[in-house]
Amino acid sequence: MPKKYGSLKLRNKNILSHITLIIWSVIVIFPLWILIINSFKDRLSIYSNPFGLPKKWNFSNYAEVIRDGDFLIYFRNSIFVVVLSLIILLIVGTLASYALAFWRTKTSRAIYFFCIAGMMLPIKIASIRLLELIRNLGLLNTVWSLVPIYVAMGVPIAVFILTQFIREIPLELTEAGIIDGASRMGILTRIIVPMLRPAMATVAIYNLVPFWNDLWFPLIFINDDRAKTVLLGVTRLFGQYQTDWSKVLAVLTLSAIPVIALYLMMSKQFIKGLTAGAVKG
Repeated sequence: MPKKYGSLKLRNKNILSHITLIIWSVIVIFPLWILIINSFKDRLSIYSNPFGLPKKWNFSNYAEVIRDGDFLIYFRNSIFVVVLSLIILLIVGTLASYALAFWRTKTSRAIYFFCIAGMMLPIKIASIRLLELIRNLGLLNTVWSLVPIYVAMGVPIAVFILTQFIREIPLELTEAGIIDGASRMGILTRIIVPMLRPAMATVAIYNLVPFWNDLWFPLIFINDDRAKTVLLGVTRLFGQYQTDWSKVLAVLTLSAIPVIALYLMMSKQFIKGLTAGAVKG
């Protein structure tokens, strides 16, 4: 009887968890559904029937956005900035975490806490000083102005995640590398980095969305149309008295594709990174 009661209790818990996941999935998918179906409507249809399927599928919104605007340039700029920022962030975060994980002193702990303190301080509060810095560096009105800002935004969470993962790697592996004559950099590239891929995927995906969706710093640093990112380019479609929402939604739908595609490609590594360390054995 106790065994049967336990299985019934476990079944009820599974049902409850599935219901919760279904409700959460609906909450997440519903805005995407509204975004996609309205991107295939004309402007008047969006106001008359915002939640239903379009009576006539209008593909001209996408064609006009790609043909008439500079949105291909905006997409190229966004992809360039985000990919370059993530690559630099992973390199800097891995090197810093590797040093902090094996440097066990009061100074290293102070540096570690100083790094992760950036998770609690929004970088936007220093926008004026950052604008002066970017101007002094001669990067104003270029896509290069965003790269150091995004790397600085991502370093705290990268150091926090990667340092903990490196500390969980058995010391016997690194000691074996030292015995075999491997250098510190050799141990990092041949032993640490291959085991660190799930954590690096977690860091990349965690920072991908805020980098891609950032509007604040492009709005401050960039005025040149040839250097604008996607979301900054979308603001061109907002008029003083009226807005062409069908084109706006078409651009936003296109802008979501790279983020979703990258997540799908890295989802396995991302899940491994989130669950690593949860089970000992």
